[in-house]
Parts: sequence; C-alpha cells; structure tokens
Amino acid sequence: MKYAAISHFSHPKHNLKYDYTEKPFKCDGCNEVGIGSRYRCSNDPERCDFDLHAHCALPSASITHPFYKKCTFQFLARPPGNERRYCNACEKDVSGFVYHCRSCGFDLHPCCAMLPMVLDDGETKLFLYRKVSSSCHRCGRKGRSWSYRSSCKKYNLHVACVREMLVENWRELYKGQNEKSTERKSLALKNTLEHHHRKSSKGKVQKCCEIAGMAVQFVISAVLGDPTALIAGVVGSLISRG
Repeated sequence: MKYAAISHFSHPKHNLKYDYTEKPFKCDGCNEVGIGSRYRCSNDPERCDFDLHAHCALPSASITHPFYKKCTFQFLARPPGNERRYCNACEKDVSGFVYHCRSCGFDLHPCCAMLPMVLDDGETKLFLYRKVSSSCHRCGRKGRSWSYRSSCKKYNLHVACVREMLVENWRELYKGQNEKSTERKSLALKNTLEHHHRKSSKGKVQKCCEIAGMAVQFVISAVLGDPTALIAGVVGSLISRG
C-alpha cells in the first residue's frame, strides 16, 4: 500500500512524503542503498536529507518467511545486542532497521525479507533458493547467500553478489564522482560471465549473458525494494550487450 505522506518514529519532527527518484539514495532506516520509490522528509529535503525505502517506511510488526518455517521475525529499529550482525539473505552487515528472530537469532534486511520467491517477466522465471549446489555466475562459488536460479537450473545468481555490485556502482554514483563507472563495472560483470563460460560455444555464451542480463535486472529491482526502478533495467541491458 502506498501513502502520499506518513509520520514515522525515526523522523518525528517532520512528515515523510512519497517520492520517486532515479538517483541512488542511502536509506536512513536500514542504511542500505535504494533507488526508485522512497519516503523523503517533506520539510526541507535538502537540509534534512532523510530517506526511507518503502519497506522500511511501512514495515510490518512481525513477519514469517518460507525459508524459516519455525521463525517469527520482529521488526526492530536497530539490531539487538552489541555484537556484529549480518543479514542471513545477503550476508551483509545489519546496522539499522532489521527483521529479527529472537528464538533463532536470524536477521533479515527489510528489503531482503521482502524478496519475491519468483521473478517472472512472462518469458524468464527465476526462483529464490536458500541454498543451491551450483556455482554463482558472478563469483563462481557455491553456497554463500540466498540465490535466484533460472527454471532450467543452469543459471544462478547470489543475492550477495548483486548487493556487492550495487555497492560498487552506487557508492561512486551517490558521491557524484563518475556516472560512467556504472557502465564500466556492469560490462565487467558481463566479461566475468563470459569467462565463466569460456569453454562453451559463442552462441551459448551469448545466450547465457542475455539470461544473465535479464536476471540481474530482476534481482537488482528486487534488492532495491522497487521493481519499477528504471536504472535496474539500464544496468541489466548493459550487462546483456554483446
């Protein structure tokens, strides 16, 4: 559900207004990157510079997840305890808003907790798995974080790897250093995919990279918490270029 304006406990002085941006922002709730839909301070955005993902702005008090059938995750404004904690979906640090299971100790970033179990554009389907036995097409490793896997089971992509790619690209964009870095690093990922399949025929490599481009586009959108984010499509198309 989308609201035009909300009040939020994390920013009590001013209301937050719904906004859409094609520029990256840092969510002041979970401290992760965002793009697209957000809730932004309505008083003086330039001075306050306060933003929240939609998932962080409108959280549920508690959730369940099909990967952890015995768990109930409670929404917390900060991770419990003093020890360093990480998200069980993407393996990245948890430093802000989090869904936490007190009985099992599991943690999920709000956007990770809401990752769709199936990504489907009508032609390509990707299914979310807690663990897969095949290697990731970006890092070449098995295991690690949650993964999206194609229905043919020949393509796997770690959620953690997409997170890393986003951080690499958006950090420079967020600081306004060099917008061309997105294209360079996205194409570098394409080269990684081609290297991973260097023993395959050229046609198979091209097809794999086309699937990779679509998959990354889907997963980027999901990880960012906004499947309508246009820049996700831009990155995906860059990766899939031959």
